[in-house]
Amino acid sequence: MSRLGARAVAFLVVLGTLLLGGALPASAAQASAAQASTVQASAVQARSVAALQPSDGTTWFGPDIDWGDDAPDGYAGRLGATPSMYGVEIQYPLDRSARKEFLRATRAAAAQGAVLVVSLEPDRSLRSLDAADARAANDLLEQVHSQYDTQVLVRFAPQMNGTWVRWGQQPTQYVRAFRALAGAVHAGSSDARMVWSPSYGAGYPFGESAGRLRDLSATDVAKLDTNGDGQLTAADDPYEPYWPGDSSVDWVGLSMYSFGKGKATEAAGRDVPLTRNDVPEAGEVAARFDETWGYEEQQPENFYDRFAAADDRPMLLDTGALYDHSLRGDAELSVKQGWWRQVIAAVADRPLIRGVTFLETNRREPEAAGRVADWRDTAVPGIAGSFRTDLERSGDFAFGPVTDRVTPQEGAAATAQQYDTGGDQMAWIVWCAVGLAVVFLLSGLFGRLLPSWRYPDDGKPGRDLRLDLFRGFIILAVVITHIEIGGPYSYITLHAVGAITGAEMFVFLSGMVLGMTYPFAIKKFGEWAAAIGAWKRARKQYLVTLGVILVVFALSFVPFLDTDAITTFTDRGTGTGGVGAEGRVYDLYPNAMQLLAYPPPWYAIRQFLLLEMGPWPFNIMGLFVVLSLFIPAFMWVIRRGFWWALLVVSWALYVYQAVNPEFRPLNSQFESVFPLLTWQVVFTHGLVLGYYRRQIIGALTGRLGKVLVGVGIGGYALFLVYVWAGNQFGFTPAPFPASMYDDLYNTAYQRVDLQWGRLVDIAFFAIVSYAILTVFWKPISKAIGWLWIPIGQASLYVFVWQVFFALAIASIPGLDWGNVWIGFATHTLLILLAWYMVRKKFLFSIIPR
Repeated sequence: MSRLGARAVAFLVVLGTLLLGGALPASAAQASAAQASTVQASAVQARSVAALQPSDGTTWFGPDIDWGDDAPDGYAGRLGATPSMYGVEIQYPLDRSARKEFLRATRAAAAQGAVLVVSLEPDRSLRSLDAADARAANDLLEQVHSQYDTQVLVRFAPQMNGTWVRWGQQPTQYVRAFRALAGAVHAGSSDARMVWSPSYGAGYPFGESAGRLRDLSATDVAKLDTNGDGQLTAADDPYEPYWPGDSSVDWVGLSMYSFGKGKATEAAGRDVPLTRNDVPEAGEVAARFDETWGYEEQQPENFYDRFAAADDRPMLLDTGALYDHSLRGDAELSVKQGWWRQVIAAVADRPLIRGVTFLETNRREPEAAGRVADWRDTAVPGIAGSFRTDLERSGDFAFGPVTDRVTPQEGAAATAQQYDTGGDQMAWIVWCAVGLAVVFLLSGLFGRLLPSWRYPDDGKPGRDLRLDLFRGFIILAVVITHIEIGGPYSYITLHAVGAITGAEMFVFLSGMVLGMTYPFAIKKFGEWAAAIGAWKRARKQYLVTLGVILVVFALSFVPFLDTDAITTFTDRGTGTGGVGAEGRVYDLYPNAMQLLAYPPPWYAIRQFLLLEMGPWPFNIMGLFVVLSLFIPAFMWVIRRGFWWALLVVSWALYVYQAVNPEFRPLNSQFESVFPLLTWQVVFTHGLVLGYYRRQIIGALTGRLGKVLVGVGIGGYALFLVYVWAGNQFGFTPAPFPASMYDDLYNTAYQRVDLQWGRLVDIAFFAIVSYAILTVFWKPISKAIGWLWIPIGQASLYVFVWQVFFALAIASIPGLDWGNVWIGFATHTLLILLAWYMVRKKFLFSIIPR
């Protein structure tokens, strides 16, 4: 019976008993209750048998790492393979810091498709833990399960039979707290599994408590004194007093470490000094599983048979071998390999061991007289290679991924939210195109009737204020879209603009402005000096980008700021993952915490320098940095008349990316949503058009040019109306297929790939807007030019600041994101704030414009 089926049977039987109990005679009710209890016990057993575990008979394995100094990417890189499990220690109850640490670990494990073992370690007395703490933990488990379908093993207060943990040797309160948490988890929908995990019992009661019961309650005395002699000694059972009961435990676990002291009786003692590094004794691990290694009193049964095999429960082993580099003795490889090979053999002989976590950290250990002990199996390449080879040769261990991978690259791609159906959005595109086409065609008439409204273009070189105003509109559309609050502004930017978003027009206009202004720099300073200036500008953009990434990361430690709003991204179900990914939260700052390690690991530095992390409203900045590096080369080609060759190469790269959509030359964050080889085609065309702007305008405004442009604009609008009408009125828009309209958005207007319809829309929108601004310049400039022109002239500056605008708004507690009036007021204030900052040139010397 499946786990879900078992739960359903138990629920129905118990419910039936409750309903019938009042109507049946007492004896019948009691009989029914007894039957229900039996079935419920069977259901508990069924859940235990079906407990979350590898489905192919293999064993999950992975490290229990120090998440402050290490991360899954670092471990997998050192091992040369992806493990299937990671361990993390989290303080319990879960405060804000613990929640963030848990979510960070969950996202990192999900990025590799690994199971997560969460050790919840109480940071206050067990007596003070209550049901509310358990519910809060379960809520978080349900949250991550719904977001990632993550498989989690919850190891509550491990090694509770030891004296070295603050929750140790308190059986009554431990069992109560474990049951409370297990009850909340089992009643929830997280699919998490509860792990009961004491420490290996040799040496129990571990020195400090030997012979002493005076600090314990009478109840605890009765529980711990299992042989009834009035003393807590090695003759007492090291496990049974802490057992929470069958209904609460899904997995059993055991902590079993090699402290390298050589003699079995000294294994758990901290008073005996470690004097040298020794290879583990032959058969030591097997003897531990047989419960014969290190005991003063012979144990009647071993842990594996009592708690795993007896009830067919999967088992989790937490293990590792200590090495002290300050001592002489056997080589590190010999010591650690001698241990892990015995563990591997034990796993092969015990099929219920379904998970193994290897301690992977450096830390001071009392067993090593307070010196730093090295538990790591992957710190040295040769040792890591031997470890991987032995795991692979055994054939008993599952390498990752074993669950769905949720990568930062998928997160970056998800920020390009796309419409999963074409109908409504295509209607916006159709009627926006029609409206603009009508205005464009009428602009010629208005231009003749009202020549005084025209843009005063006297043919002299200099800034084109029409482009500045247009850029102002585009960058404000970007700001409004990224401040994700409802309102009339956002309704326009998300819908009524049609297929154009701020991104592609921002890139196109940036290329066009550079194509216009770069020749002046060459004329004034010379070609080489202009190139140096362009590269310096690219360097400044890059440094500012790194600075924004770091500042946002630093702000994540400020308690009242909700940096998750921009450092993570929640899939709306309209991204590349489809509806099935709705609600999934992606981490866009992978391994950022490792930048605080000393020294920071190379993989974290590389991800930072290559812009593989960063706030999602800022990801296109990486595209500008890379494109800026090529400006001197592009302009060198254009100035020599080989603009056509540049465009041929540009289109070739565009086609190559279309044929190889997974190709990412840099793997930077921006490439998932703004693929470099695709989006360069917009930028290079902007450069060429900007350089030859006057010649092109002259050609397009001539008699033939006007006719061709008018036919193109009108023809495009009529084509869209034609296929729309076919869908609306039920006829086939020959020669196109009947499904043309339904498929058009997804085959022509996807933003990430800049499909043909979107490229046509860029040209359409640019031509129509430029014509409208030329003919109606005076009234438009007077009405809105005071705002849009200065913002457009500092568009890159505004783009940098919008990241912090988004963070500030997201951090306002209780804000009604769906209130239209609040949205209107918020967007208006932010637009005016951006304008004021530009007017005051706030930090202009630092932030590029």
